[in-house]
Amino acid sequence: MVMSERCYKCYKPVSACLCKFIQEIDCGIKFVFLMHTKEAKRQRTGTGNLAHISLKNSEIIVGLEFSKNARFQELLHSDKYFPVLMYPGEDAWTAQKEGFKEVLGNKTLLVIILDATWFCAKKMIEHNPFLLELPRVSFAGDYRSIFTFKHEPKPEYISTIESCYYFIKEMQSANLIDEKVNPSSMMTAFKEMIKFQLQAENERILGIRPNSHSYDAKYNKLKEIPDYLE
Repeated sequence: MVMSERCYKCYKPVSACLCKFIQEIDCGIKFVFLMHTKEAKRQRTGTGNLAHISLKNSEIIVGLEFSKNARFQELLHSDKYFPVLMYPGEDAWTAQKEGFKEVLGNKTLLVIILDATWFCAKKMIEHNPFLLELPRVSFAGDYRSIFTFKHEPKPEYISTIESCYYFIKEMQSANLIDEKVNPSSMMTAFKEMIKFQLQAENERILGIRPNSHSYDAKYNKLKEIPDYLE
């Protein structure tokens, strides 16, 4: 089987490269994606890399145990940053919570995101309990993912790129990020990624592409392309 040539930035086939939809966003926040090793192997379908190439000055650090990771520890202990973990919790800060701006002071917010399935994210926490000692951030609003190609354990679980997008929008609503910053290209690229995946799956079902799921009937039903992706 001949493998299609891929873009080494967005990891999509060159014919479906997403880079043309991406505009680098400088929102004044440093995002650090702790990417589980299994997620790193699924770069073609994951959204962590898509968020990374969309956000200026963001970084991906791949691994499972980060307490001795030199780069991560350097960021974590830098006087320049105020590190927070994006993780739910009763005491989590949100953009709407009073005192958040004062707590940040003059430091740059460093948002740490676990880029993994929820099962693997729990494993990452088990291997890095020190992460739960960090202040947490979460959302003031209630969101649902548009990632129709992927089924999360709960409807409120959203993808990495959606997490970044909604967090930026909420920070703007609280005047913590310049309103001139426009993160919409993140969602545009995300929608194009979903559309490509659905179309590719339909092509496999129709025999246009090699079908790796022929053993299971649930993979043989044509996927509907939602209106919001058109």
